[in-house]
Amino acid sequence: MSMLKSYRDLEVWKKSIALVELIYRASKHFPPEERFGLTSQVRRAAVSVPSNIAEGAARTGTGEFLQSLSVASGSLAEVETQLIIANRLEMLSPVELATLLRQADEISKMLGGLKRSLELRRQH
Repeated sequence: MSMLKSYRDLEVWKKSIALVELIYRASKHFPPEERFGLTSQVRRAAVSVPSNIAEGAARTGTGEFLQSLSVASGSLAEVETQLIIANRLEMLSPVELATLLRQADEISKMLGGLKRSLELRRQH
């Protein structure tokens, strides 16, 4: 990570931003009565993922970065749960759900890899 100039250089941040875009587009079609419910919830949770990655990368300590990545992982789990609920309530098609969950799973794996990398660096 010593060559990292900005959180914007992190592939996991870029993929998280792309997921936010997809979720905003998909949730635009949720029922109007969900505007302050599930629509707002899933959007806020999705935005939290790249936001916490950025916040952690901007911190000076590895421990702080790891904490922010843990928060990002928690927000991602929220997103997945809310997408599953939206699908079960027929607000998202099975194809949309599969696409979004596939991207979320990839981000989850990348967050795990980044956390392991930071842990190893912290140990040395």
